[in-house]
Amino acid sequence: MAKIKTIGLLTSGGDAPGMNAAIRAVTRSAIYNGIKVKGIYRGYKGLVDDEIVEFQTQNVSNIIHHGGTILKTARCKEFRTVEGRQQAWENIKKHDIDALVVIGGDGSLSGARQFASEFDFPIVGLPGTIDNDLSGTDHTIGYDTALNTIMWCVDRIRDTASSHARLFFIEVMGRESGFLALNGALATGAEAAIIPEISTEHDQLAELIERGFRKSKNSSIVLVSESPVTGGAMGLAERVRKEYPQYDVRVTILGHLQRGGSPTALDRILASRMGAAAIDALLEGQRNVMIGDDDEKMIYVPFSKAIAGKKPIDYDLLETLRRLSI
Repeated sequence: MAKIKTIGLLTSGGDAPGMNAAIRAVTRSAIYNGIKVKGIYRGYKGLVDDEIVEFQTQNVSNIIHHGGTILKTARCKEFRTVEGRQQAWENIKKHDIDALVVIGGDGSLSGARQFASEFDFPIVGLPGTIDNDLSGTDHTIGYDTALNTIMWCVDRIRDTASSHARLFFIEVMGRESGFLALNGALATGAEAAIIPEISTEHDQLAELIERGFRKSKNSSIVLVSESPVTGGAMGLAERVRKEYPQYDVRVTILGHLQRGGSPTALDRILASRMGAAAIDALLEGQRNVMIGDDDEKMIYVPFSKAIAGKKPIDYDLLETLRRLSI
């Protein structure tokens, strides 16, 4: 592979705490190795629209502690078309970009995989998503911060739940993945987590009620993944009102609270290590791989594996939650 002299860097999809730490690490690691960095604003849309500027070390000063992404992010229908990707390719050539680093989730890495295949172009991805749903990595950038935000919120909701002897359904993000709900429930001492991975196997609400989960408690908290498979917090609350009217039920939807905030130490460290590893990967001639975290070691995961399907949850955690909720 030809020597890489210039890389493009973009963030795509939903923002995740720690993305700025990753931007900083990629930029500084590249410059340290004599590689120029072109920052691409608004993700693939900026690649199509030519929102591309050169980044220096000072561009990423004092950003490691900020949530969101200084490169911004946006949806891009044009990139889904052949014409849009061709325009992106023209801009890459215009700016003499030899490789891309893409920070984002499964949709972003799917786009990266397609673009890399069409133009035989080296791309390295970083898993930036609070859902923790990419295969090949123990943790994704932003997941730990979102989990801590959920814990902070639920701790405060529990005060009200206890004061009024209520059943609270708290909806968290995770349209196709229950990692936030399950681990959030464990972290907060919630009575249950209703997640999409097992909603097709069990009527989780009926199982919860039949288990007599409030025999020794005057209030209860259940975390629910926002997935349509689970019915969401509003759908479950409506079922309770109809089928189990003895419960005083309330709903809280955390929504975009989970995306914001200063990243935790774990997310800053993970993002920094992954950003540096992305440059190492390109220097080694790697292409079309995602940087993964395997037992705290940085590994290269082919895009095909990272986005292949649902990352499995640990069913032992569900059993632990059941045991501790009595």
